[in-house]
Amino acid sequence: MTFSGTSSAAGPEDGRGSVPWAAAWELLLPVGSAPARARGRTLQAALREAIRTGRLAAETRLPSSRELAADLGVSRGLVTEAYEQLTAEGYLRSGRGAGTWVGAAVRSAAPRARDLAPRPPGTVRADFVPGTPDLSLFPRAAWAAAQRSVLAELPHHALGYPDPRGLPRLRTALAELLARRRGVVADPERVVIVSGVAQATTLLGQVLHARGVREIGVEDPGSPEHGTLYRAAGLSVVPLPLDEEGLAIRPLGDSGVRAVVATPAHQFPSGIAYSARRRASLLDWARAVDGLVVEDDYDGDFRYDRAPVGALQGLDPERVAYTGSVSKSLAPGLRLGWLLVPGALAEEVVERKRAMDLGYPVLDQAVFARFVERGDYDRQLRRCGRVYRERRDALVAVLGDRFPGVEVTGIAAGLHVIASLPERYGPAGRFVERVGVGGVVVRVLERYGRVSGEDGRVRLVLGYAHLSPARIREGVGVMAEAIG
Repeated sequence: MTFSGTSSAAGPEDGRGSVPWAAAWELLLPVGSAPARARGRTLQAALREAIRTGRLAAETRLPSSRELAADLGVSRGLVTEAYEQLTAEGYLRSGRGAGTWVGAAVRSAAPRARDLAPRPPGTVRADFVPGTPDLSLFPRAAWAAAQRSVLAELPHHALGYPDPRGLPRLRTALAELLARRRGVVADPERVVIVSGVAQATTLLGQVLHARGVREIGVEDPGSPEHGTLYRAAGLSVVPLPLDEEGLAIRPLGDSGVRAVVATPAHQFPSGIAYSARRRASLLDWARAVDGLVVEDDYDGDFRYDRAPVGALQGLDPERVAYTGSVSKSLAPGLRLGWLLVPGALAEEVVERKRAMDLGYPVLDQAVFARFVERGDYDRQLRRCGRVYRERRDALVAVLGDRFPGVEVTGIAAGLHVIASLPERYGPAGRFVERVGVGGVVVRVLERYGRVSGEDGRVRLVLGYAHLSPARIREGVGVMAEAIG
């Protein structure tokens, strides 16, 4: 078989001249051994792959259908049909009496997809970066049982385009759950199912921008994602300072913003809970300026020293947009969350949601609805709470043992702590570099906003939920050894 081209590129010889076909030929070998009914599809796929990857370069002449059929041990009609199909698609070109050639319009395929999911760099013995739950706690058996039940019971019509707010069954189940566990005022008609807090943030940002809002306040220090998402929606981000009770009200009032993002149940990253007085003052501000508070209740279910404080939204559901997700309780890869929207914004949010994605996947919604209805989600939250409390206790204990003088701050909640190390362990940049060489990844508080470092202490934001107690103790031990 001869594949000839206009170039003089070297290639193996088959007795009829030097030709660049060997790399492509190996892709065609499976055609002859394929089942009879699949040979045509197999040949077409192999030729496409050879052309896309550049193994068959543009302007390469293909053998005649008779020659290729003989070499592959297939019928000539099968090869002719493959040539005609690929010519119609633009991969090949042909002319009467001129043979069949690889088309010049085809470009080599791009490299195969890379995995851009966050990964710790290099060889890591312990990764204390906050924000990740223990993914091994995902309740596979219960989730699989819910999936089987849903697939058996879900009527055919439910697989059409859904209500952009979400399945009524799930919105009803979530309204009951959130009212019971988080103290929200949850009308199912105001619940919107979203692909995580990120989509909720984007929807609110777009609606606010369409209403003429051009700035939004964010906690400083705070989650970098808030600023990133609101900027993408066209809003300018105004960093606002915290004090020991929460967002400082005077700077908030002086800023002139009419919308602000807050994490009152467990502020990220400082770890404080807003005081009752500060929660009331924040709502007073919102009423005075006809403003909106966006409450990110990212880990409000996890409190280890007492019952969790209820959500801010329960005090004034018309001034607070409430959002949460299963990212810390089940898995961030599910991309499943909720938004409770004030009545004044509900219609606009729903229309934006409709235009954005035509609704969240129906099967996933139905599975989670059943998961909530049967009490599986409550059991999962209790299980995670027990595990994460044990890991927090292990971290606090080993920090005190290996770093004398350490101060662990923030309420006993969530998935991270703030550890302030004495000045002798600094400066912070050198500390991070030295423990990194030892294979431990950490984040300093300064990474999340403006933080006063006048006392010279090294302030670490340490995530622990995804680490076993043994790995926590090992990681802190490595840190202590690395800084000597």
